[in-house]
Amino acid sequence: MFKTYTFPSVIEGNNTDLKNVSPDLINGLKIFHDGEGYVIGNLALTEGVSPHRNINSAPDELDYNLLLKSGLLLANQKLGNPLTITTGFPFSTFQLYKEQAAGQINANHIIDYDAATFGGGTRKNIQVEIDGVQVIPEVIGCAIALRKGAQKVDGNFFVMSLGYGTLEGLLSTEGGIVQRTSLSTYGLRYAVNLLEKELAKTYYLELKTEHQIDVAFQKGIIFLNRKRIDIKSMRDKCIRQYYEDVVSPAMRKAFNDNDFTMSHRMLLAGGGALYGQLVECFKEEFQDILDLEVAQEPQSLASRGYCINSAQLNGGVKGNAVGLDIGNATTIVSIYDDSQTTVESSIPAEY
Repeated sequence: MFKTYTFPSVIEGNNTDLKNVSPDLINGLKIFHDGEGYVIGNLALTEGVSPHRNINSAPDELDYNLLLKSGLLLANQKLGNPLTITTGFPFSTFQLYKEQAAGQINANHIIDYDAATFGGGTRKNIQVEIDGVQVIPEVIGCAIALRKGAQKVDGNFFVMSLGYGTLEGLLSTEGGIVQRTSLSTYGLRYAVNLLEKELAKTYYLELKTEHQIDVAFQKGIIFLNRKRIDIKSMRDKCIRQYYEDVVSPAMRKAFNDNDFTMSHRMLLAGGGALYGQLVECFKEEFQDILDLEVAQEPQSLASRGYCINSAQLNGGVKGNAVGLDIGNATTIVSIYDDSQTTVESSIPAEY
């Protein structure tokens, strides 16, 4: 139903000539901004020295701008112009940033990029036209995808979006969300920072950035001083501590006994749902209360919900609908990939 394009949310300044260093655009993203070149995503990880990104950055910050341009460039290459965009922010920053982000996106963009990185010639620029924008809370995007995407989840359910910068959750009913149950707290970054502190007790981390530590966290191994170190058991311990210190208390505060009488189902989304240890922690707490499951392709769920929302904004037309999730760990672009031309049109209310 969807095609998704994913790249790490990292950037680094780079004005060197990079030719034929990647197989395609998504792995060879190099964007020019105010005359300076920046490598982005996988190219920043391979050609950069200190790839980075601010956590929960504002729409006017450099890293958000570069990741936005990269997402728009990829969408334009797949769909052409104009594009209808839905994106989102955590509940904790949504009200603060939604108008600024919508105004920033709802414009014609001239994107200056280097095609030489993937054998596409030389420096080029394209114009990306936008004909509609909506900014919604991330966890609402997850709920839309669960109800209107491939899973077609009905009834009442809890949804937890386990992101890198922020963990979000709420109770979703067929009549809408229960606003009182919405929660927003520290994401997996908390566990990654715990792991970094544990490693630093024994090893010299060679000035590795937070995102480089996160890559090691994901893989369960890290290379230090030419040694391959298995960190899976240490990672699992940090995940459990994160759940006990942050996740469980936040849910106890947000969800009460009456909420559990309304629903017996919880779905986990976001990149954190890919960690078996974290899922196990949820199962241990709710085994006698809820049926727990991991959503299909949990990492891209919010982006797919955004894409569905964009098609609804278009009156049901899918051809230029884009879901753009500018996450703290990964940026994900979703577009439709089937023969249908319309979707059920029911534009969500303003949040």
